[in-house]
Amino acid sequence: MQTPVYLRAFLVLLCLVAATSHRDVGPFGAAIAQDDDDDGGGDDDDGGGGDDGGDDDGGGGTGGGDDGADDDDGGGSRQGGGSDDDDDDDDRASGGAGAGPSVAPRPVRQRVLPSAVAGELVTLALSQADLAVLQTRGYQVLEERDVPELNTVSRRLAPPPGTSVEEARDEVRSLAPLAEADFNHFYRTEQDAAPDLTAAVCEGPHCASFQQIGWTLTATIACTGEMALGVIDTGINPDHETFAASRLEVHKLTPGVLDPSRAIHGTAVTALLVGDQNGRSPGLLPQARVVAVDAFHSEAGDERADVYTLVAALDFLAAKGIRVVNMSLAGPPNAVLEETIAKLVARDLVLVAAAGNVGPNADPVYPAAYPGVLAVTAVDRSGTVYRRAGQGAHVDLAAPGVEVWTAASVRGARPKTGTSFAAPFVSAAAAAVLAAEPDLTLAEVEARLTSTARDLGDPGQDPVYGHGLVQAVPACSQPAGPAGDPATGIAATADTTSPTAEVAVDAPIAPPAEGGFGTATSTPQP
Repeated sequence: MQTPVYLRAFLVLLCLVAATSHRDVGPFGAAIAQDDDDDGGGDDDDGGGGDDGGDDDGGGGTGGGDDGADDDDGGGSRQGGGSDDDDDDDDRASGGAGAGPSVAPRPVRQRVLPSAVAGELVTLALSQADLAVLQTRGYQVLEERDVPELNTVSRRLAPPPGTSVEEARDEVRSLAPLAEADFNHFYRTEQDAAPDLTAAVCEGPHCASFQQIGWTLTATIACTGEMALGVIDTGINPDHETFAASRLEVHKLTPGVLDPSRAIHGTAVTALLVGDQNGRSPGLLPQARVVAVDAFHSEAGDERADVYTLVAALDFLAAKGIRVVNMSLAGPPNAVLEETIAKLVARDLVLVAAAGNVGPNADPVYPAAYPGVLAVTAVDRSGTVYRRAGQGAHVDLAAPGVEVWTAASVRGARPKTGTSFAAPFVSAAAAAVLAAEPDLTLAEVEARLTSTARDLGDPGQDPVYGHGLVQAVPACSQPAGPAGDPATGIAATADTTSPTAEVAVDAPIAPPAEGGFGTATSTPQP
């Protein structure tokens, strides 16, 4: 007996439904997570599904969390407004009445990023005699650069054919024990995925993160001492409205042959320091001078800085006379970077670094874990540590770092999360201390900050919060000086006029000429 046509069609339909309902998404069919969030790689830095489609990056999402006036240039948004990127622990909770059963997220393969430049070593203080021996053994000098502030030379070397970088490093270290040699490790920014854009907007200078540490713009605006900070980060958008009245210099160190980094992370970090006090992303020290170095490049979407460039950036800032350097970046331990840091710490440079977003049980990240570097963790508005922040005995201070309001890359502002955005609060506090007392040593600056911090967690210094939440110092009030406002400690003769716009952008810094760096400057420096 032949099966009726309608019955055969019905059986085929049942088979199709069963097949699609039980489809197995294996590891090779999973999305590659690139944005370190909890929702299976659903959002990038442009706000994801919370965007209403009004941004100028070409993304056309729905959902209505953003007002359409703010934009990071990080790509298009997803449809439906369903992202849960607010760094809480309610990831993909079921939606209540009528929401239906919760669906398990698809398996996600974490993208494995390279830890160092392939087939390459970096050396510091290698003598000409030792270099000549290495060259006879087949080593090639890929690049060398004077590091005048450290009175030495750094080099990029390629090992002989057939020699692994591990074997080459051991050979160089054995031949030249007084020099430093290591892999050309990569260091990356310490920001997390974009938080929920429906969070309350920080309006004006009295936003939550400032209030949390007792910071007032009226005190810092009236500073009479010179405040200068260095920033080593990704690209920065100097045309952002928040920098219209800033004293900002942007210098690019990465070679022009490499793809530039995006101006998302660096713009946000720098705006926390010197954003327009009357704008949507006010900075902590709007009148300070900032010398920013773009040390990053992009490779297949991975933004990173190598050790060779980081050493040059640190030397460049030291040559500029900068005493406080913000490094919202992290990576593995490296002998060349460690030696560079040690020499700068010995010269009383205040180096501030993010404690990292690798989680509380991970190994320490660097440069934050090096002796003498101020390692900063992040806390939310309640003072609770950010759940992905690194922990350990090296952690010195905590600062706001969860949904901190700061500049987007193109225009406007948005919340950011990560230890990257906590570090600038400590950098600003250190700069304010030195503005009042420029002769203080690194140890004295550190003591001022740690002794006034508000204790969090276990009593005293602990591996979660360090010495506690950094607090606003009496920002430009000298220990003894002219009488002024007793409420603020500000001298009566302080100049409170707004600064004029002073944004200088350099072309990539040229290969070092004899005796130091050469700069190709397109705009006169202030």
